[in-house]
Amino acid sequence: MSGPSGDRLIRVDMTNQTVNIEPFPDEWKLFGGRGLSAKILLAECDPECDPLGPDNLLVVAPGVLAGTGAPTSGRISIGGKSPLTNGIKEANAGGNPGQDLMKLGYRAIVVTGKPQDASKTYAIDITADGAEIVENAGAKMKCNYALIDYLAESYSANASFISIGPAGELEMKGASVACTDQDARRPARHAARGGLGAVMGSKGLKYISIEAGKAKLRQPADKKAFTALVKSYSKEYLAGPQMFKAGTSSITTVANMLNTFPYKNRTEGQSPDVETLDGKNIIESFETRGGGMHNCLTGCIVRCSNIVHDKDGNYKTSALEFETLTLLGSNCAIKSWEDVADLDRLCDEVGLDTIETGAAISIYMDAGKLDWGDAEGAKKLFDEIIANSEVGSAVGNGADAMGAFTKHHRVPTVRGQALPAWDPRPLKATGLTYAAGPMGGDHTAGLIVNPGLPEEEWVQKSQEVQMVNAVTDSSGFCQFIQPTLDLIRQFYSALYGDEISREQIGEQAWQILADEWEFNRRAGWTKDDPMPQCIKDDPIGPANLVWDVSQELVDQVYERPEAREEFYTTPAAG
Repeated sequence: MSGPSGDRLIRVDMTNQTVNIEPFPDEWKLFGGRGLSAKILLAECDPECDPLGPDNLLVVAPGVLAGTGAPTSGRISIGGKSPLTNGIKEANAGGNPGQDLMKLGYRAIVVTGKPQDASKTYAIDITADGAEIVENAGAKMKCNYALIDYLAESYSANASFISIGPAGELEMKGASVACTDQDARRPARHAARGGLGAVMGSKGLKYISIEAGKAKLRQPADKKAFTALVKSYSKEYLAGPQMFKAGTSSITTVANMLNTFPYKNRTEGQSPDVETLDGKNIIESFETRGGGMHNCLTGCIVRCSNIVHDKDGNYKTSALEFETLTLLGSNCAIKSWEDVADLDRLCDEVGLDTIETGAAISIYMDAGKLDWGDAEGAKKLFDEIIANSEVGSAVGNGADAMGAFTKHHRVPTVRGQALPAWDPRPLKATGLTYAAGPMGGDHTAGLIVNPGLPEEEWVQKSQEVQMVNAVTDSSGFCQFIQPTLDLIRQFYSALYGDEISREQIGEQAWQILADEWEFNRRAGWTKDDPMPQCIKDDPIGPANLVWDVSQELVDQVYERPEAREEFYTTPAAG
């Protein structure tokens, strides 16, 4: 294979304060993002390690196609052992850091160790010439937006950043990792799930800066074929239905209809406030307040991200997504999308996953510690988070921690991670992704929104979408551009000038899951169905739906399926 050459791997040892840059292994050329993270973690990280200890790794890996001209392909993966699930975890984000790292030829950053002086605040500065660890005391405990404003004083206008907020520095298990977008370098794109911000904080790392300078796009081996693919697929996508042109916030009413718009800590599947939480209100606000739809990273053609302004026309947050409207809105009985926008901004500031945080607050409310729908009370909890008070720590450490703090019985988590909006009771195939997938309760690992799917198809559909999503998260493509395995292998073939077959891409899809499952097995996971009792006991909807899927079906997810024709042509779903 030819194609882009001179790729490198950055290794950072925070204990010894050293950085080494080495050639990227040729045998890993087709692995990026999630798949590369899994390879590195399985080979180099002790699965039994303390997730917040020195032996865990933090892996920052752009996708294979990041930094090229492929449309909407610059996403970045953050990987490590999760302090929530105690298994392998990958969370990915948009923004420009993935594009910039790959333009410089850096395929991954692997961080190990822990500073001997925990009081110091460090960063990694990356340029075309290399990387170095720097101390930056002024960055300590800054919220994400204030941090980027502070860094603007000493870095070029072209620099992009990966950062954590105070929650990450406090090693809170719900902490996210922020990436700056291409518009005003806002730290609004979060690799949020699994608490990887806490892993970054445990390494003493506040931020990573990437100065790409005038670095050009990565050049494919077969430029003619690659360019033709870019043009044809971009044209095909833009001529199609463009499901996400109004963002994910527009699907609230559909989710509500399907009984997967959870209300009051998932005791119901529909919200009476669906109209005031509907994303159409955000779209309508653009006319009088400004804001609008935008692309969070250079080269994106989906433009699913909304920029939300307040009543005075000032920027508030981006993007206000369906998951956030659900977990911080409906699930907490908070009625107004504008209150949810405030909470979303607060999560981005302190660096917390909106799903995990919304689930924790809903448990707090369900336990009678805060009135249902008390938006102002929910906002005040963020002062407690920064202060690291007892209740603030419970919120920041996620749903399980809040369950323990309140001694409440209804804690909807899988493998220690809060369930997302898409409920496993009406969506059984998605529930199998949660129960048997290597990521625990994470819809981006394999979402199937088909409540009428026959039982005999649940297992195979979950497997196939998990496999397609695993390769997508390795490629750098956004799931919303809906790539197929056939499309990805065609791009890989043109990039490296060597035909990638269906068999090869199918093998990679299964291998990523197999690597992740093996890590989790060594970490102590069993194959027993981990669905929480409240999801098995508490019915929702007129059909009184509960999680009643047999252990036999859960076990079947771990068995490699026969490859069907539609497997290679099934779009990614998230």
